Amino acid sequence: MGAINLENATFDAYVVVMRKITIILTALGILFATAATMAITATAQAKGPKSLLRNPGIWDAFSLTEGKGKACYMAGQPKDSKPAGVKRGPIWVLITHRPYKKIKGEVGIYVGYPLKPNSMVSIDVDKKKFKLYAVDDTAWVEDPKVEKKLVSAMRAGKKMVIRGTSKRGTKTTDSYSLKGFTRAHKAINRACKVK
Repeated sequence: MGAINLENATFDAYVVVMRKITIILTALGILFATAATMAITATAQAKGPKSLLRNPGIWDAFSLTEGKGKACYMAGQPKDSKPAGVKRGPIWVLITHRPYKKIKGEVGIYVGYPLKPNSMVSIDVDKKKFKLYAVDDTAWVEDPKVEKKLVSAMRAGKKMVIRGTSKRGTKTTDSYSLKGFTRAHKAINRACKVK
C-alpha cells in the first residue's frame, strides 16, 4: 500500500471548493442579469405607447411617458394615396398633446417623402380649406388658432384630402376617412386631461 499524499488531497479539495464557488457565482450572475433585464423591460413597457382604445378603427389613440411628462397622441393613415406606385415612407396624420410642455392639439402631417422646399401642403376637410408649411417630410400649422379650427373641422368632418408636392415635383393626394376621429380625439383629451 502506498502512502497518502496529503498535498495532492488538499489541492484536490481546494479545486473542488473553487469550482463550487465559481458555479455559485456564475449562477448568481445569471440571476442578477435576468432580474436586471426584466426590470429594464418592465420599465420600457411602462413608458412605451399604450393604446387608449379597445377596438381602434382608422384612427387610434395612445399615451406614453416621455422625458418629464405624459404625452397623448392619435394617429390615422390614408385610405387612398395617389399616384399609385410612388415610393414613399410611412404616411400619417398625428394629433398630439404634451401638457407638461403646454402643447395641446398639435397637428403633424407625415407625407412619406421630402417636400418641395418653401412649399405649402393643402388640407381640405369636407369644404373647409387649410394650408400648412412644409418641413422636410412633414407639414405643420403655423398659427395655433388655425390648428384649433383644423382639429374642430376634422371632428365634424367626414373626409379629409391632403395634397403636397415632393422635392422632385411629384404631386400627391392622400384621402383620409374621418370616421372614428372624434372618438380617438376624446380618448387623448381624457388621458392627458385636456379640455
